[in-house]
Amino acid sequence: MDRRCSQLSMPILVTCGLPYANGPCHLGHLRTYVPADIFVRGLRKMGREVLFVCGSDAHGTPIVVNAEAQGMTPKALVTKYHQHFDEIFQGMEVDFDFFGDTDGPVSHNRTREVVEALMENGYVYPREIDLAYCSECERFLPDRYVEGECPYCGKPARGDECDLGCGRHLEPGEIKNAICKVCAGKAEYRKQTHYFFRLSGFQNFLLEYLQTLGGTASARNYAIEWVRSELKDWCITRNMTWGVRFPGNDDLVVYVWVDAPIGYIAFTEEWCTRSGRDWEDYWKKPSQIIHFIGGDIVYHHCIFWPAMLEGAGYTLPSAVVASGMLKIDDKKFSKSRGNVIWVKDDYLDQRLHPDLLRYYLASYTAHNKEVNFAWNIFADKVNSELVGAFGNFLNRALTFSVKNFEGEVPEGKIDADVLARIEKTLAEVTSSLEEYEFKKAADSVMALADYGNTYFQSHEPWKLIRSNKEEAGSVLKSCLQIAKAMIILMEPVMPAKMQEAWRQLGMPGEVKERAFSDAIAPLASGQSLGTPEILFDRLEEKFVKDLESIFRERIKEAESREREKTDKKEEVEKEEVKKEEAKKEEAKRGEAKEGEAKEGEAKKEEISFEDFQSMDIRIGEIKSAEAIKGSNKLLKLKVDIGGEVRQVVAGIAQSYSMDDLVGTQVVVLVNLQPAKLFGIESQAMLLAADVAGRAVLLRPREAVETGTKVR
Repeated sequence: MDRRCSQLSMPILVTCGLPYANGPCHLGHLRTYVPADIFVRGLRKMGREVLFVCGSDAHGTPIVVNAEAQGMTPKALVTKYHQHFDEIFQGMEVDFDFFGDTDGPVSHNRTREVVEALMENGYVYPREIDLAYCSECERFLPDRYVEGECPYCGKPARGDECDLGCGRHLEPGEIKNAICKVCAGKAEYRKQTHYFFRLSGFQNFLLEYLQTLGGTASARNYAIEWVRSELKDWCITRNMTWGVRFPGNDDLVVYVWVDAPIGYIAFTEEWCTRSGRDWEDYWKKPSQIIHFIGGDIVYHHCIFWPAMLEGAGYTLPSAVVASGMLKIDDKKFSKSRGNVIWVKDDYLDQRLHPDLLRYYLASYTAHNKEVNFAWNIFADKVNSELVGAFGNFLNRALTFSVKNFEGEVPEGKIDADVLARIEKTLAEVTSSLEEYEFKKAADSVMALADYGNTYFQSHEPWKLIRSNKEEAGSVLKSCLQIAKAMIILMEPVMPAKMQEAWRQLGMPGEVKERAFSDAIAPLASGQSLGTPEILFDRLEEKFVKDLESIFRERIKEAESREREKTDKKEEVEKEEVKKEEAKKEEAKRGEAKEGEAKEGEAKKEEISFEDFQSMDIRIGEIKSAEAIKGSNKLLKLKVDIGGEVRQVVAGIAQSYSMDDLVGTQVVVLVNLQPAKLFGIESQAMLLAADVAGRAVLLRPREAVETGTKVR
């Protein structure tokens, strides 16, 4: 943990990245929330007072787009998924002190206050920009309402991010060749005034601040590289009606990545109001603010967010803990491809205990590493580690003690080696949690369980009970002390199961209230023990296969949907090719003559020499070639026709590789009427021969000057 957390007088606030209220909870979400909950429970067992808050991210264009598609209001959609996440978190024993949403009045008020403070301090300014506008829909196109071409790498991109190319964040107005996603029409660019946050002015501050930021080194190092290489001012307003109104301009709302993190402050305010506390103790005075986030939002939390807080006069985060990404069945996580595990449908509704998944997420790998989830691996960890090691030791120690010592903790002295091993495990667990090493903490407790099994087996209490009952009592009391320590130390990871084990041990109250240090407090001889029960059940092979079949069926359905989309795209592509061929014929004939088709072999109409002279045919050179998203036949080319570069869409992807085309001289019909193929304008046409359905480009036999006319 960051060294500042050693200052016990400071209040501690732990937050989690806000789940987006736009769809159901999947396993990837829990990669952040479960470790954060483990961390908070661990801090409390170390005697620290911690506030744990989170809430739904309620704004942004994806919510508006999804709500429109479902015939709902954005508010109704947010309410639906806010309730869903709240129920999932409770079901997974993620115990927030407060779980709000950013569309509440406190969030709106706090967002406006922060923005106004930034404006007063000179960090927000207006700028007139060219913004994509759809004349058909009669509105400016924010974020997810627009797609087009990345200005940096030229790949297809959405309005706020080059998601298929270089991955860069895109500011409003940056995207090229904009297309409206609602009507698929070509957008135009109009000027409009928006407001920008002067992020570029915080470079020196951020470089100094990031050197002291605690948490995962991967997050800190990533942010430092960004700050050193480039800091651009952020546009913090959008053309929408859903969101927080920008102060002084009701036609604009605040960008979602401004009001979302301000939700952390608002949720703290709401909890403090209910609890009779002062929220400024966390956000205006020295405190420990620790953010648990997904690895995909490091930029926002390590750069944009602390700059906003510094500019508005708030306390800065002391640590950012970024989780590694999630793979499913060793493949990239993908909702669209069905490679996803839904927490409610696939896990909780299958009556699987939440603690099994909590243990898997904590113990599979280091928190900042990539986690792979597969049902067979999950079952193997449960059966070998929780059933075979942890549960087996608890049951053996309890059952043998209850049976042979009248249901009480035996008389005797706890083995000094046992106490030393417990103290060692206690130190490992606390230090691991302070360093956000949840796997190390879980592994240390499991190692103690293995030690307990070895201790029980090597001391053979089933023999001692017949020859030396007093010595057998000491062995079993030592085993029960190990069991007590295991339960206390593993409680942050598996709270419900450890409470069951605590009851079986005959201990009063709730184990979550017990400090880690109680692990070494000796059990009292004569204390009544509870009734031993099987703590963890094996996951049988048939049950696991049933879970896998649900997952496989989802992938098949996704593949089927993808094939349907591909088939539809190919149909559209065929129609586009037909239209292109028709345009070629029209160009050759000069003008189409309706009703001219006759039975038998069609005869081409003769044209005059003057008609031929009207065609502007030149030698061009292909400068670039790239694939068109959704088409396996068409390529987008940039062709130099002599002092001018034209964009040409040509159906030659199956005949030539893109690399081979660049630098090639071709024959180009220049004065052909422009046409749109797959939403992309073609401003000329390459001439080619049709050889058994394959396009063979016409080329000059020897190199000539680009732009030379064909006559």
